[in-house]
Amino acid sequence: MKNILLLVHDDIGQESRFQVALDLCRAVNGHLTCLDVLYIPPAIGGAGMYDTSYVVGTLVEREAERETENKHKLEARLAAEDVPWDWIDASSDIPSYLKSAAELADVIVVNRQIGNFWFPDAPNDAADLIVRSGKPILAVPAECKRLDLDSALVAWDGSPCAATALRAAVPLLQQTGQITIFEVQDGSVTTPAEDAASYLSRHNIHAQIRRIGAMDSGAGETLQAEANSGLFGYAVMGGYGHWRIVEAMFGGVTRSMLTKSAIPVFLAH
Repeated sequence: MKNILLLVHDDIGQESRFQVALDLCRAVNGHLTCLDVLYIPPAIGGAGMYDTSYVVGTLVEREAERETENKHKLEARLAAEDVPWDWIDASSDIPSYLKSAAELADVIVVNRQIGNFWFPDAPNDAADLIVRSGKPILAVPAECKRLDLDSALVAWDGSPCAATALRAAVPLLQQTGQITIFEVQDGSVTTPAEDAASYLSRHNIHAQIRRIGAMDSGAGETLQAEANSGLFGYAVMGGYGHWRIVEAMFGGVTRSMLTKSAIPVFLAH
């Protein structure tokens, strides 16, 4: 985990993901790549084309000015930080830029919810970005101040997604003080948490196991309550272990965590 990709844009969640990305880079001795996106709408034809084009052009010009100012401020801050970094400016075909930049990224830092993103055909949220990029995501709450490495919660159900997230998070877990493997006993666990603990031990990571029964509201709410207990700095979990259409209809553990988690969530699919 050396190549950290940070989505940069002058929005309400930028400061939180910026600080967490810096903390992550320091923890794993990584390199930070800032991807700054400027959406340029396609030309609009038909009646009133001139007026529409003028309005769109004005909006794009203002957005470009705002992002240029934002870039200058962040570059000045990055110059004073102790992490290596580079900057990519992207415009027009943003999804293609995002896909290309993600190909050589080990993890992507975004906000927990990125709905109302600043360009069309963008990921609706952090979990959607997992599916599109195929890379681990560190989803950060907008109010988060830093990445707390004192303790971590590893959500475990024995699924391939949970195992993928566990493996991907090893470099981060190696820098974390206390690890708790959390298993909700709702009948869905396919591989016991002891196997996950044994895997981590071979990486010189020593974890404790905690098992509890599921709340009446389900495994998602049970995990969320544990994550928000104040005992953990971040969580590790698989993203969308079930079909996404099923999770979208019935909620699901991933959706619950991305909606309500008070701590950063490291997800992999």
